[in-house]
Amino acid sequence: MDTNTFYAVTSATCFALVGLWWTVVKDRPEWFKDEAMKRVAGGVLLSFLIPALMSMGAQVGIDTPFLWQLVFVIAAGTGIIFSARLVRSAKRINLAGWYGKNSWVVPILYAGVLFFALFPGLAGLFGLQPLQLEGLLLTVLVLAGHLLAWEFIFRPV
Repeated sequence: MDTNTFYAVTSATCFALVGLWWTVVKDRPEWFKDEAMKRVAGGVLLSFLIPALMSMGAQVGIDTPFLWQLVFVIAAGTGIIFSARLVRSAKRINLAGWYGKNSWVVPILYAGVLFFALFPGLAGLFGLQPLQLEGLLLTVLVLAGHLLAWEFIFRPV
């Protein structure tokens, strides 16, 4: 698949998921009565919004590496901060599935995005172009967002 096509599809899909999540959240006011629940609901939103913004940055900067690198550095830094906070909130509300047990992986994935945005030439060690490697990391981040959303919605009360 063409890298530009991948990021176009990923951006559109993630923005659609953000809109769907807004629809879910508006019908669950009880989620905003508890700070940990509110953080996890926001964490689901950011799990799709940050990859959507990175995907748009990749499209804009496909011919100008500095642009996509700047967007990825800012987004990954934001992702590290928010996902680290999300790890604590996920434990407080007892998410017990894959995400709840492995939420520590998400800040590490964002750190990988940050690292390869800062040092894109190292993607060649894996036989990939920088935006291909970033796309693989983004795919896993979106999968983690899906797992988080699933566990959060269907957690035992």
